[in-house]
Amino acid sequence: MTRTTPLVAQYGTTPLAYSVERRPRTTLSIEVKADGSVLAVAPLDAPDGEIRRRVEKRGAWILRQQRELAVLPPPLPARRYVSGESWRYLGRQHRLRVVIGEVEGVRVTRGELLVTVRKQERTEAVVTRWFRERAQAILTERMQVCLERVAPFGIQHDGTFQLRRMTTRWGSCTRNGQIVFNPILIQAPTECIDYAIVHELCHIKEFNHSQKYYLFLKTVEPCWKKLRRKLNYSVELVDNST
Repeated sequence: MTRTTPLVAQYGTTPLAYSVERRPRTTLSIEVKADGSVLAVAPLDAPDGEIRRRVEKRGAWILRQQRELAVLPPPLPARRYVSGESWRYLGRQHRLRVVIGEVEGVRVTRGELLVTVRKQERTEAVVTRWFRERAQAILTERMQVCLERVAPFGIQHDGTFQLRRMTTRWGSCTRNGQIVFNPILIQAPTECIDYAIVHELCHIKEFNHSQKYYLFLKTVEPCWKKLRRKLNYSVELVDNST
């Protein structure tokens, strides 16, 4: 697998910077990464000119993807659990404000997550517990909405699920319909939470990630690619908040 230094194609009057990654494959694909960069994944023997022409042909699509990514919030730094830190909750950024008090808990108020702790070193535990409780409540609520949405497509489920911190997945579904969700989904916009739920529910009809599965997912959620990209960029799986 080899990757070139950045190249430039032209779409009308707009330059399109891109790089090429060559692999032992037969097809050529264009990807727009979360940071807006463009990657052409090409066969080992694909002519440079053909790759450039393909990038130019997809110019309108590339610019549209980059515009959508540009309005998403930037990645957040590592957590320190101190006042002034920015946290995402249901897709919006909130400032953490830590105060000392007897009754521990978290309140959402005027763009803040107001955290009351008996002592400063309790902040991480209190915030982690609150996010997990909110994940349980909101995912339960959204699961019912999504079950109504997928019912016309022949999907039935009792709505139960478990929460488990995962470093590479938003959720999972076994062959017998046992569903697990990553609790950090609570940081994502509601539409992205719904996408993650629908994604797992679709596995009840099509268990693996085959072409047939993605065709079915597109039938249920036509905008699934856009929502997946928004989810992957707006919330980092490596986040250690829950």
